[in-house]
Amino acid sequence: MNVIEFALNQGRSSLNEYDAKRFLSGAGIPVCREILASDPESAALRAAEIGFPVVLKAAGAKLLHKTEVGGVALNLKSEGEVRDEGRRLLRIPDCEDLLVQEMVKGDRELVCGLIRDAHFGPCVMFGLGGIFTELLDDVVFRVAPLGLAEARQMMAQIRNAKTLSAFRGQSPVDLEALGGILVSLGNIGQDHAAVQAIDLNPVKIRGDGMPVVVDALITLLPSA
Repeated sequence: MNVIEFALNQGRSSLNEYDAKRFLSGAGIPVCREILASDPESAALRAAEIGFPVVLKAAGAKLLHKTEVGGVALNLKSEGEVRDEGRRLLRIPDCEDLLVQEMVKGDRELVCGLIRDAHFGPCVMFGLGGIFTELLDDVVFRVAPLGLAEARQMMAQIRNAKTLSAFRGQSPVDLEALGGILVSLGNIGQDHAAVQAIDLNPVKIRGDGMPVVVDALITLLPSA
């Protein structure tokens, strides 16, 4: 039984971030290194394994929008900071566990996703991401499935496509790797009827140009 089938059998309408990333990784989409911990002490130990600085997030089946409830702690540099933030996060309603993640460095943030349109079926989304996604509204869509050539066309169609070039001393975005994410999202939409939508935001671009998914949300169609 895969993670989607398990979630549906549990009556859930979404995958938590940890399960979503496991599913995405299995589909060939690059995700950040992370470990799930049950308490502040084990979170601190896991953080030391990953290497500081780290990100610590509140995790739970019903906790979908963590930023809005203060459920994300960035740039933690010691086991003590992880323990302190871990205790705080566990007091947030619906927080069940702690998600310890590597702190991915990179100034550029993109959004990739999938929506299941009533008329067109699964559609892949790409654009500028991070906290300015809705403000800038610089996104494009393409009906799935799509190949790498179509993915490259999508990347060239956003208004701020120049951000994919060399930027502030950092390498240009690896367009093949980024296009691979878009192709994989389209394939997921074709192959998994229970997936209603996928939101990968942000997809951070490392200094070497490689894209890495640092946050993910997958919503499901329980009746599928």
